[in-house]
Amino acid sequence: MLTIQRLSIAEAAVLVAGARAASHAMGIPMCIAVTDESGHLIAFERMDGGKISSISIAVDKAFTAAVARKGTHVYNQLCQPGQPTFGIHITNGGHFSIIGGGLPVPVDGTIVGGIGISSGTAVEDQKIAEAALAHFHATTGHRA
Repeated sequence: MLTIQRLSIAEAAVLVAGARAASHAMGIPMCIAVTDESGHLIAFERMDGGKISSISIAVDKAFTAAVARKGTHVYNQLCQPGQPTFGIHITNGGHFSIIGGGLPVPVDGTIVGGIGISSGTAVEDQKIAEAALAHFHATTGHRA
């Protein structure tokens, strides 16, 4: 029997709040998605002005970060022609994202979910995802 650690809806709300605050600070309205450890959506917010096309992108980034247990930016570098993971972006029904802005959510060394941010550049999305994780750990007291 396995015991699974998973984000609660309250913890997902903390991640969304952290991303929202960072988005406001940067002046970029974002789409914010949070998934559980198996990549299933548990929280989503499209800020006023967040791109409609970024809805599914944010969800896919959160999915990828949770199930692959790595940031989506890592796969961007590894998914070039001739690299060992070239083509991974077309797996999982096309939901595997290689665009920066998706990060796994670690608690005590275990990945308990993923967060995906979209509507800015990949670098902006990444910074907001990082800020959301920092806010999450500071607010909840969970260690990465």
